[in-house]
Amino acid sequence: MAERIQKVLARAGLGSRRAIEGWIEQGRIRVNGLPAKLGDRIGPDDRVTLDGKALTNLWNTPRARVIAYHKPVGEVCTRQDPEGRPTIYDHLPPLPHGRWIGIGRLDLNTSGLLLLTTDGELANRLMHPSREVEREYAVRVLGDVRPEDLEALQTGVELEDGPARFDRILDAGGSGSNHWYHVILREGRNREVRRLWEALGYAVSRLIRVRYGNIELGRALRPGKWRELTPAEMAELYRLAGMSPPARGSTRRKKTRSRRR
Repeated sequence: MAERIQKVLARAGLGSRRAIEGWIEQGRIRVNGLPAKLGDRIGPDDRVTLDGKALTNLWNTPRARVIAYHKPVGEVCTRQDPEGRPTIYDHLPPLPHGRWIGIGRLDLNTSGLLLLTTDGELANRLMHPSREVEREYAVRVLGDVRPEDLEALQTGVELEDGPARFDRILDAGGSGSNHWYHVILREGRNREVRRLWEALGYAVSRLIRVRYGNIELGRALRPGKWRELTPAEMAELYRLAGMSPPARGSTRRKKTRSRRR
């Protein structure tokens, strides 16, 4: 049965659905020799190319995988950095087919939990604002925070790209230059956590993502290491995305591994 080309290529791990739509608009994808259009449907007998290279195994893809990676400060989330900085993709397990697709990003100076998957449709849904998937961050703020500012951060602060707020703020202890809060929000705008605090005059000295949806960073996963999600974690993550979990296949679960040196 024919399916939308964005969905097929995302499921095969070529990229997120948003990225694939961009490739289509740029004319990089062709179907049976003709430029693809958004919404085109393809079947197993169609010949699909990306930048002139044939895409194979689109319909016989291995079981989807999701890994949790503990990103250290100083790594970027791009595959290739023009400034030569370390990238998270240098330290992930190799794949025989497809590629790792990041479920959201963290900026250079933010550490913590990153989820990566071979299922582009899963990545697209988990990042889409309509799913309202929770993200939780541990934040170290310089100075004492006024109670009225904590209230404002939860009712709404005007940013340059529109109003934003935290769903919850939990006091995690400390004082002065070492006061920690846990903040929870349901969208992933660029540097949103930092910008919310900065809008009220506070400097963020440390920022760590500790949870994405049902997946927690935990103490066992050290910076620069990754782990495969358990079947139960995968099932719940797919439920959050409004999808059926992948059938269990023969993919072996990997142990936690250190970054390559």
